[in-house]
Amino acid sequence: MPTRKSREIRLARRPEGLPRPQDFALGEREVPEPGPGQVLVRNIYMSVDPYMRGRMVDRQSYVPPFQVGQPLSGGAVGQVVESQNPAFQPGDYVNNFSGWQEWFVTSGGELQKIDPRMAPIQAFLGALGMPGLTAYAGLLKVGELKEGERVFVSAASGAVGAVVCQIAKNKGCYVAGSAGSDEKCEWLRSEAGVNWTINYRTCGDLTKAVREAMPEGIDVYFENVGGAHLNAALANMRMHGRIPVCGMIAQYNDTAPPPGPANIVNVIPLRLSIRGFIVSDYFALLPEFLRDMSEWHRAGKMKWQETIVEGIEKAPEAFIGLFKGENFGKMLVKIGPDPAV
Repeated sequence: MPTRKSREIRLARRPEGLPRPQDFALGEREVPEPGPGQVLVRNIYMSVDPYMRGRMVDRQSYVPPFQVGQPLSGGAVGQVVESQNPAFQPGDYVNNFSGWQEWFVTSGGELQKIDPRMAPIQAFLGALGMPGLTAYAGLLKVGELKEGERVFVSAASGAVGAVVCQIAKNKGCYVAGSAGSDEKCEWLRSEAGVNWTINYRTCGDLTKAVREAMPEGIDVYFENVGGAHLNAALANMRMHGRIPVCGMIAQYNDTAPPPGPANIVNVIPLRLSIRGFIVSDYFALLPEFLRDMSEWHRAGKMKWQETIVEGIEKAPEAFIGLFKGENFGKMLVKIGPDPAV
């Protein structure tokens, strides 16, 4: 039998500032046949996510850093091709954390079966996957959202932000969101049901724009961006407001520490709660999350956008595009054929 080859993306060097194509390298390796208890998976879609930028820095964090010269890893959806593991059959679609490569062999411990009848398989990397669970846990558990509250979301058209907006709307809340283009803002209003949108690239004074959008103030600010957005939110929070901190993409490529929010003192008189979180702390919510998201999706109350780049060799380009705002919704890379299509 001919030797199977798998292409993969490796970290060529640690980026300084905004990653560049030269920081990555396309490699190839032989894929072994699955042994007893193992399965062979061909990836179909892989995810690129902002948090991966932190893993390119050699420092301690909640996940180990990527190693120079080694393939990167991340969320992916693939299909079992061969199996010597009774828990998986050829044809099963599986979520895995072995993205950035076309083929891999595993004992199956990292694999999670997905139901392609519930939604297109790539949705399990977006609205029905880690970004969606991040939104769900961050808003409902960390942000302790109550029905009818007033919610502001930064990066509102992104993979996490769009789900946050729609969960809040489904809970009867007033929602305002920021995005980086008029097209994204229009989608948020017409498809996601957001009450007010702000194009942060053209609005001028962001603090004033948020005040206009949220004249009664903010109960929950879902933080995806940091920087000027955090300043604007702090200036417009209501008493006992909550700020679940999912990410601060505006600062991920900084080469020097940025200045802190000038109005951080507002946390004292307003009794604000600011809490960072990691989605892996909330994996126990997965059944509840999938149940609610499936119901909302069937009822037309949960929609999403995707930006799909073709070919594993384009994965670095897609990743870099995240930091330039080139994605509309979830950024995905299609790296293999989907037999169901």
